[in-house]
Amino acid sequence: MLSSRFRQAMKLIDVSLPLQASLPNYPGNTPFTLEPIKRLADGHSSNVSSLHLSAHTGTHVDAPRHFFDDGPGTEGLPLELLCGRARVVELTTRKAIGVDDLSPFDLREDVRLLIKTHNSRLWASSEFHQDYVGVSGEAARYLVDRGVKVVGVDYLSVEEFRKPGAPAHKTLLGAGTIVIEGLNLRDVEPGHYEMFCLPLAIVGADGAPARVVLRTT
Repeated sequence: MLSSRFRQAMKLIDVSLPLQASLPNYPGNTPFTLEPIKRLADGHSSNVSSLHLSAHTGTHVDAPRHFFDDGPGTEGLPLELLCGRARVVELTTRKAIGVDDLSPFDLREDVRLLIKTHNSRLWASSEFHQDYVGVSGEAARYLVDRGVKVVGVDYLSVEEFRKPGAPAHKTLLGAGTIVIEGLNLRDVEPGHYEMFCLPLAIVGADGAPARVVLRTT
């Protein structure tokens, strides 16, 4: 077991959402449930449960297969992109994130970008909020053109709610940019961190739950 002194020295910030029934769920996706299969209290030899959830529940990573049938599943995502120096920027817009929101930042050296908005305050509610802040297609192209390879957002979709054609997803995933959704950045200050994002390696899956932690650099 790690000592408290060692844990404090590491300064890890868990930005993933605990999987529980009270999590908001994107409309049409399978909600999270933990179903008991065996229980010690019932005379079984151990406690065993079944998980029921969408591949896009809570904190998760989108694989290219989410929008491209011939794209790789989560087992093919390069972990070297999902772990490393990441930048957190905070935006105040309550509308879709546009190029004008991102242009004040020099992103030329930022391979991994996590975008903090007022969305992170929505996690206090189990209700799904359709007015969350998504990323416009133009902003997605702007990020790709500047070499950003990982984009993380603080609600259940990088896309504006039910945006026709899903331009943000298709632009990012089509360019090989990995999308992390469902981050909780409420208590994270803007700046640079070391990120560790490890999605489950589910063969052929269009997405997978992930544990994401940040460490101060």
